[in-house]
Amino acid sequence: MSFVLITGTSGFIGKALAASMAKDHDVVCMSRKDPGLGLAWVRGEFGSFEDLQRLKDRKIDVVVHLAAVTGGCLERDGILVNVESTRCLMRCLMDRGCKKFVMASSIAVVGMQSKKFRPLQLPIPDEHPCLDQDGYGLSKYLMEEVTRYYCRQNEAIDVINLRLASICGDNNLTPLSKVGPLNEWGLGGITIMALNDAVRAFTLAAEAPYKPGVRIMNATGPKAWVADPIAEILKNWWGNDVDLSYFKQPGHEFDSVYDVSRIKKELGFTAAVLPRR
Repeated sequence: MSFVLITGTSGFIGKALAASMAKDHDVVCMSRKDPGLGLAWVRGEFGSFEDLQRLKDRKIDVVVHLAAVTGGCLERDGILVNVESTRCLMRCLMDRGCKKFVMASSIAVVGMQSKKFRPLQLPIPDEHPCLDQDGYGLSKYLMEEVTRYYCRQNEAIDVINLRLASICGDNNLTPLSKVGPLNEWGLGGITIMALNDAVRAFTLAAEAPYKPGVRIMNATGPKAWVADPIAEILKNWWGNDVDLSYFKQPGHEFDSVYDVSRIKKELGFTAAVLPRR
């Protein structure tokens, strides 16, 4: 059993994760609002050193950092909250001896929010560079860079950045996408994962054997959330701008646009809820 701090526990994923992980771990919740779970709760902002002082008497083995401003945020808010506040959280807990950090990054890091986005490689690898133009993806990329910076300072810390898919409630999954116009956040609409799978991914990351260093993993399902073959959908969006040959191979017609081989190999995670065609 470990002592686990989970930030953002009044949110959709955080509340579900805290309730689940509390079955096997001592969980401390941190959020502005009481998650109402009957667990230890610290009210506050994760970027406030004053609020973080409320954790000073608690032993924290693992941090699962979910709190953030989400897509569509102002550039300034994304950088202040997702970057600078995350730096404060890590600095405070690292100085108190915490060595394991699981961070909620996003598939948006690559810049897929823009209709101008074109991936450099398909399937999109875990560490595809940031091509973001709107600020949110940049803020999550810079958050990842903060974890690398602190790992250079303290080589003993273990950091897993999960580039998380779009998450839906298990009983409120979106319809499968078909060939149609490219909209903003296009890849977000075809990269869907159920809440229970997201909870399991974060749990596996938090419980994974200690391994110093920084790892980045796409946390998505192995299949695209589509009714039509993915090559047809992407061809309609991007024309001949990208190489779609992988998705034209037998058996890969409906694969995820994001490579999920690393999270399967290192954490043993594969999404259980898959598209039904």
